[in-house]
Amino acid sequence: MAIKLSQNLKQTQTLLMTPQLQQAIKMLTLTHMEMANVIAHEMTENPLLEERGEEAVDSALSSLEREVMETDPDSLREQPLMTNQNDNFDWQKYVDTYESGQMASGSFERKSVDDAPNYENMVSKGETLAEHLEWQLRMDNLNEEEWKIANFIIGNINDDGYLAMPFEEILEDLGVDEGDALYLLEKIQNLDPIGCGSRDLTDCLLAQAKILEDRSPLLEKIIKNHLEDIQTKDFSKIAKETGNTLEEVKNTIASLNQFNPKPGRLISPSDVQYVVPDVYVVEVSGEFVVAVNEEGIPRLKISNIYKDLLNQETGGTEVKDYVQDKLRSAVWLIKSIEKRQKTIYRVAEAIVKYQQEFFKKGVEFLKPLTLKKIADEIGVHESTVSRVTTNKFMHSPLGVFELKYFFMSGIGGKSGDEVSSEVLKFKIKHLIELENAHRPLSDQKIAELLKREGIEVARRTVAKYREVLGILSSAKRKIK
Repeated sequence: MAIKLSQNLKQTQTLLMTPQLQQAIKMLTLTHMEMANVIAHEMTENPLLEERGEEAVDSALSSLEREVMETDPDSLREQPLMTNQNDNFDWQKYVDTYESGQMASGSFERKSVDDAPNYENMVSKGETLAEHLEWQLRMDNLNEEEWKIANFIIGNINDDGYLAMPFEEILEDLGVDEGDALYLLEKIQNLDPIGCGSRDLTDCLLAQAKILEDRSPLLEKIIKNHLEDIQTKDFSKIAKETGNTLEEVKNTIASLNQFNPKPGRLISPSDVQYVVPDVYVVEVSGEFVVAVNEEGIPRLKISNIYKDLLNQETGGTEVKDYVQDKLRSAVWLIKSIEKRQKTIYRVAEAIVKYQQEFFKKGVEFLKPLTLKKIADEIGVHESTVSRVTTNKFMHSPLGVFELKYFFMSGIGGKSGDEVSSEVLKFKIKHLIELENAHRPLSDQKIAELLKREGIEVARRTVAKYREVLGILSSAKRKIK
């Protein structure tokens, strides 16, 4: 019997977020002071990093440095995996000791801002996970019943991002249809951080797997059916039951390194933090110009001494490997900083472009704005805009605002002209300030007055925003 030999060429893609891409994403989420601390730490750890000062960028790049500099970080989403990475996947360590970073322009010229604020007078209370989720959910214009369900679910999410009570008990307590509650639960799970509101680890990982740009049916199948087999590293069993090769299974499992088993930990508010603006908005000849704050951020370059060492015959392979490794790390840090500054600039510029009336006339002219609108404007994903606007601040002629301040859902106006929730709060407060203290305005009366201005809101909506403002009801405001 003749044995037929054949060769088959098979092209596959793996789903691994490289350390470089992880670094770029983390840099996006850092506050200004956090980034300055990270850079200072990296400069002590990496001898190839030097502060450039104000001199021109050194154009004499080594071939390796040029290759890395010309590579788009987004194109490195899929990378070949080393065998030892696959074999050494420590599932228990991944779940128990996963450390999530406190996630956080081409070339920007330093700008001197004469009206720089007094940083000592700027403090901000950290945002809770519940507040972060509710802020995003407000963009969806839920009705009153949906808000009731969503708020109850969010209120039962613990610091790790998981439901603190069984989903069945939530249904029982609320007395609502399972389909309605499940729809809102899935909506919450797709907010940033992805996976919050999950019932268990499987639920959490699946939520993160489903939003991958290149979804992997094998990855989702492994998460659903083989988490215990990953714990015992029984990759052969997984390969047999899924009908895939051992190599494909190992590569797919390795992609779990990019997932966060405790997504709620990404939002951990500190008690008090000093606020340093990430961008400045200044008026120049009647136009508002955006400038990124680079104060305290060293302008980095690669040390020529170590670059020359790569071209020398002496030193040995071990020395050259060390220098190459540090060179890659240094170049990627520089690129990550540049990418962060450029992204913040583009987001801030888009906000200023859209909110021109606000900067010219004040808070009463703030327009409704969603993350998706800005994401579409600058060509990025909504989650990127969410990361950029979290704990980032803008210093403007009207004061200092968190970038999140400019994002809010619209509230019904006549002919489809909606107003932002901030404008509504402003108008409610203004009406109450002008009222007769002996005959204060009821919530219904305020709703009627707003309707005359073209803002159609229900009485209960007025009551909700009045309470948010910390204003008492008309009965308690009345002076007898």
